[in-house]
Amino acid sequence: MTKTLQSVGLSRPGDAHRFPVRVYYEDTDMGGIVYHANYLKFIERARSDWVRAMGVDQVSMKQDDGVAFAVRRVEAEYLMAAKFDDQLDVVTRCLSVSGARLVMEQQVLRGEDLIFSAIVTIVCINDAGQPVRLPANIRLMLH
Repeated sequence: MTKTLQSVGLSRPGDAHRFPVRVYYEDTDMGGIVYHANYLKFIERARSDWVRAMGVDQVSMKQDDGVAFAVRRVEAEYLMAAKFDDQLDVVTRCLSVSGARLVMEQQVLRGEDLIFSAIVTIVCINDAGQPVRLPANIRLMLH
Protein backbone atom coordinates (compact mmCIF):
# COMPACT_ATOMS: atom_id res chain seq x y z
CA MET A 1 0.00 0.00 0.00
CA THR A 2 1.38 3.39 -0.99
CA LYS A 3 1.29 5.88 1.82
CA THR A 4 -0.12 9.34 1.22
CA LEU A 5 0.97 12.50 2.94
CA GLN A 6 -2.23 12.36 4.99
CA SER A 7 -1.56 8.79 6.18
CA VAL A 8 1.81 9.78 7.62
CA GLY A 9 0.54 13.00 9.17
CA LEU A 10 1.84 15.30 6.41
CA SER A 11 -1.21 16.87 4.82
CA ARG A 12 0.54 19.72 2.99
CA PRO A 13 4.07 20.36 1.71
CA GLY A 14 4.72 22.79 4.57
CA ASP A 15 3.76 20.29 7.28
CA ALA A 16 6.55 19.24 9.62
CA HIS A 17 8.12 15.84 10.17
CA ARG A 18 9.86 15.31 13.53
CA PHE A 19 12.81 13.00 14.05
CA PRO A 20 14.34 12.50 17.52
CA VAL A 21 18.12 12.41 17.98
CA ARG A 22 20.04 11.68 21.17
CA VAL A 23 23.56 13.15 21.31
CA TYR A 24 26.07 10.40 22.01
CA TYR A 25 29.66 10.76 23.14
CA GLU A 26 30.85 9.94 19.61
CA ASP A 27 28.96 13.00 18.31
CA THR A 28 30.96 15.42 20.44
CA ASP A 29 34.38 17.03 20.33
CA MET A 30 36.89 17.35 23.17
CA GLY A 31 34.79 20.12 24.71
CA GLY A 32 31.72 17.87 24.95
CA ILE A 33 29.76 19.79 22.32
CA VAL A 34 28.40 18.40 19.06
CA TYR A 35 31.02 18.54 16.31
CA HIS A 36 29.74 20.85 13.58
CA ALA A 37 29.67 18.24 10.77
CA ASN A 38 27.43 15.94 12.82
CA TYR A 39 24.48 18.31 12.40
CA LEU A 40 24.61 17.40 8.70
CA LYS A 41 24.40 13.73 9.68
CA PHE A 42 21.44 14.43 11.95
CA ILE A 43 19.51 16.24 9.22
CA GLU A 44 20.39 13.54 6.65
CA ARG A 45 18.89 10.87 8.91
CA ALA A 46 15.78 13.00 9.36
CA ARG A 47 15.37 13.47 5.60
CA SER A 48 15.73 9.72 5.04
CA ASP A 49 13.11 9.05 7.70
CA TRP A 50 10.79 11.67 6.17
CA VAL A 51 11.07 10.05 2.73
CA ARG A 52 10.49 6.59 4.22
CA ALA A 53 7.43 7.87 6.11
CA MET A 54 5.98 9.01 2.78
CA GLY A 55 6.31 5.45 1.48
CA VAL A 56 9.22 6.11 -0.86
CA ASP A 57 11.63 3.17 -1.06
CA GLN A 58 14.96 4.72 -2.01
CA VAL A 59 16.59 1.33 -2.65
CA SER A 60 13.86 0.43 -5.17
CA MET A 61 14.05 3.89 -6.68
CA LYS A 62 17.75 3.34 -7.34
CA GLN A 63 17.42 -0.28 -8.53
CA ASP A 64 14.25 0.09 -10.62
CA ASP A 65 14.58 3.62 -11.96
CA GLY A 66 18.33 4.22 -11.73
CA VAL A 67 17.66 7.42 -9.78
CA ALA A 68 18.96 8.59 -6.41
CA PHE A 69 18.58 11.71 -4.29
CA ALA A 70 21.61 13.97 -3.94
CA VAL A 71 22.21 17.12 -1.93
CA ARG A 72 22.87 20.03 -4.28
CA ARG A 73 23.15 22.82 -1.73
CA VAL A 74 23.10 23.34 2.03
CA GLU A 75 22.83 26.73 3.67
CA ALA A 76 23.44 26.16 7.37
CA GLU A 77 23.35 28.34 10.44
CA TYR A 78 24.77 27.23 13.78
CA LEU A 79 22.92 29.09 16.54
CA MET A 80 23.67 27.29 19.82
CA ALA A 81 25.74 24.32 20.94
CA ALA A 82 24.23 20.91 21.59
CA LYS A 83 26.00 18.80 24.21
CA PHE A 84 26.51 15.20 25.18
CA ASP A 85 23.26 13.43 26.12
CA ASP A 86 20.99 16.22 24.84
CA GLN A 87 17.69 15.07 23.37
CA LEU A 88 17.18 16.86 20.05
CA ASP A 89 14.41 16.93 17.47
CA VAL A 90 15.04 17.50 13.78
CA VAL A 91 12.04 19.18 12.17
CA THR A 92 11.82 18.85 8.39
CA ARG A 93 9.49 20.86 6.15
CA CYS A 94 9.19 20.88 2.38
CA LEU A 95 9.38 24.50 1.19
CA SER A 96 9.07 23.96 -2.56
CA VAL A 97 9.02 21.30 -5.25
CA SER A 98 9.76 21.74 -8.93
CA GLY A 99 10.41 19.28 -11.72
CA ALA A 100 14.09 19.12 -10.85
CA ARG A 101 14.50 20.05 -7.21
CA LEU A 102 13.12 19.80 -3.72
CA VAL A 103 13.92 22.56 -1.24
CA MET A 104 13.59 21.74 2.45
CA GLU A 105 13.94 23.59 5.71
CA GLN A 106 15.45 21.58 8.53
CA GLN A 107 15.75 22.77 12.11
CA VAL A 108 17.41 21.10 15.07
CA LEU A 109 15.68 21.89 18.35
CA ARG A 110 16.54 21.20 21.97
CA GLY A 111 13.18 21.60 23.62
CA GLU A 112 11.98 24.98 22.37
CA ASP A 113 15.48 26.24 21.56
CA LEU A 114 16.51 26.41 17.91
CA ILE A 115 20.16 25.38 17.80
CA PHE A 116 20.75 24.70 14.08
CA SER A 117 18.90 25.62 10.91
CA ALA A 118 19.47 24.65 7.28
CA ILE A 119 17.90 25.12 3.88
CA VAL A 120 18.70 22.01 1.81
CA THR A 121 18.22 21.65 -1.93
CA ILE A 122 17.79 18.06 -3.11
CA VAL A 123 18.03 16.89 -6.72
CA CYS A 124 17.94 13.49 -8.39
CA ILE A 125 20.84 12.01 -10.30
CA ASN A 126 21.08 8.99 -12.58
CA ASP A 127 23.68 6.20 -12.48
CA ALA A 128 26.10 8.41 -14.42
CA GLY A 129 25.77 11.18 -11.84
CA GLN A 130 23.84 13.43 -14.22
CA PRO A 131 20.86 15.45 -12.96
CA VAL A 132 17.40 14.12 -13.84
CA ARG A 133 13.84 15.17 -13.05
CA LEU A 134 12.35 14.20 -9.70
CA PRO A 135 10.18 11.09 -10.06
CA ALA A 136 6.57 12.03 -10.89
CA ASN A 137 5.13 10.12 -7.92
CA ILE A 138 7.24 12.16 -5.49
CA ARG A 139 6.33 15.47 -7.15
CA LEU A 140 2.65 14.49 -6.94
CA MET A 141 2.91 13.60 -3.25
CA LEU A 142 4.37 16.99 -2.43
CA HIS A 143 2.15 19.27 -4.53
